[in-house]
Amino acid sequence: MRKISNILKKRNKYLAPSFSLSYDEPLFIKRGEGQYLFDHEGNKYLDAINNISHVGHCHPKVVEAAYNQSILLNTNTRYLHESILDYSSSLIDKLPDNLTTCFFTNSGSESNDLALRIARLYNNSKESIVMSGAYHGHTNSLIDISPYKFFGSGGAGKKDFVHVVPMPNEFAGEHLDTGSIFGDYYITALKNKIDKIKKDGKKLAFFIVEPIMGCGGQVIIPNDFMKEAFVLVKEAGGLFIVDEVQIGFGRIGTHFWGFEMSGVRPDIVTLGKSIGNGHPLSVVITTKQIAETFNNGMEYFNSFGGNPVSCKIGQAVLNIINEEKLQKNAYKTGTYLLEGLKVLKGKYNIIGDVRGRGLFIGIELINNYEKMTPASFEANIVVNQLKQKGVLISSDGPDQNVLKIKPPLVFNKNNADYFLEAFEYVLSDNKFKVQE
Repeated sequence: MRKISNILKKRNKYLAPSFSLSYDEPLFIKRGEGQYLFDHEGNKYLDAINNISHVGHCHPKVVEAAYNQSILLNTNTRYLHESILDYSSSLIDKLPDNLTTCFFTNSGSESNDLALRIARLYNNSKESIVMSGAYHGHTNSLIDISPYKFFGSGGAGKKDFVHVVPMPNEFAGEHLDTGSIFGDYYITALKNKIDKIKKDGKKLAFFIVEPIMGCGGQVIIPNDFMKEAFVLVKEAGGLFIVDEVQIGFGRIGTHFWGFEMSGVRPDIVTLGKSIGNGHPLSVVITTKQIAETFNNGMEYFNSFGGNPVSCKIGQAVLNIINEEKLQKNAYKTGTYLLEGLKVLKGKYNIIGDVRGRGLFIGIELINNYEKMTPASFEANIVVNQLKQKGVLISSDGPDQNVLKIKPPLVFNKNNADYFLEAFEYVLSDNKFKVQE
């Protein structure tokens, strides 16, 4: 503990206080391998939260790709290089045929920020429609369109050009009637926002959405909503932007991309996090027409975006997903884990909802079903006690009451069993009950 204490003192001296740490007692992680992390004392932790290390921590083929390119050439700004072209082609082969043009950046936030610039220039408008609870990145422009942030602690509230529609959450949403009534409510809310923009003599620039909400609480956006939203946005002349930063690259199991679940064809797709397995890499992919509109004389330039090392790593990640059948594993292991969690839901009434696709799962904890009181305090207890059992997860959602599971895709059935055993131990040990 003394070593950790010394590191914390040093961290507090040199790093900004808003740069937060996980867990009540922070971990000092020294190395990673596959789906495991190891602290400074050699203790082993099952990593059920790091979706960034998509194909596993320190995958040998990713390390090899980075090394082999690093000893030849790292940065490459305004010169020709084949790696960026080969990798672009590989990505585009995975996408609908309307998405043909890439912009390379270094993070999901950077890509979403660029997507906003492109959409606003294309439509000569800032009018934006976003989902309640959404988070799309940490730049000023993205905080402005992220209700998770601007309605949260320290937030400055909503800007006039931002229009928030309610998240269609079938468990704890604004409207809970089932069937067509449920869908009609949320689609009508979107239509009303579009009509308001038109009535004010303005034009919709874009609608941005995650097919499965991340920080919003691992909420699956219904396919019918996605389809109807796409039609409404396109009829209004807006661009349909899909944020795949958290859920893309086979994580959901059934599909390679989240938007494929509904069959929509986005105008812009943003990719990040898992794309580089921990290496800074991100991409905006759009149509040729939209890309040409952005080419208005103001050059787009990125010192490190699409550098040879990044592209070689990105290609290695794609190859590994295919070679090791990780999308299939995400489906099989994720389905098994979901089934196990649903069994626990039947035994422990603090578990209000279990949802997700593949290895992107949310467990919503509730204290009072009548009032739908979020069990935020209990969620924090579970997260910290699971760490003591050697399992790493975190909580999310607007009320921080949703346990999120999004491990490296090498996470297997044995790992799922270990997680379920540890999770049940924590639930049982605390004797969690719904407060009547």
